[in-house]
Amino acid sequence: MMRLKDLKPAPGSNKKRKRVGRGDGSGHGKTSCRGHKGQGARSGGNVQPGFEGGQMPLQRRLPKRGFHNIFRVQMAAVNLNQLESLAGGEITPENLAQHGLIGGKNRRVIILGEGSLSKALTMRAHGFSATAKQKIEAAGGKAELITLHA
Repeated sequence: MMRLKDLKPAPGSNKKRKRVGRGDGSGHGKTSCRGHKGQGARSGGNVQPGFEGGQMPLQRRLPKRGFHNIFRVQMAAVNLNQLESLAGGEITPENLAQHGLIGGKNRRVIILGEGSLSKALTMRAHGFSATAKQKIEAAGGKAELITLHA
């Protein structure tokens, strides 16, 4: 039968704290595990990540590549086959966000022409591919472009 006094932590789970600078008998006396002299032995002394002893560091030796276009407009793409399951009427970016087809209400939307459309829908979006516009109008719907600057 197991007794409370027999309970012990798993082997290796309890480790004693390293007490440095408490005499030579502890094994961590004299230099307190810091070696002899030099930058690493001083308080607050050690090199920051990427420092290579004064040599030009790797991240500065390598050339810069590419650029980040600050004027880029991110568009959420929605295909016609995804819109087929939605109820009729007007489809706007707010409706698409409610149905989980795009993330967030303020996202710009472009409608792409993959799949087919069997019902007439009025779609309001920031962009339409040529095939999407053609298929929407062929089904009897309307493709209305949302302009940002009126």
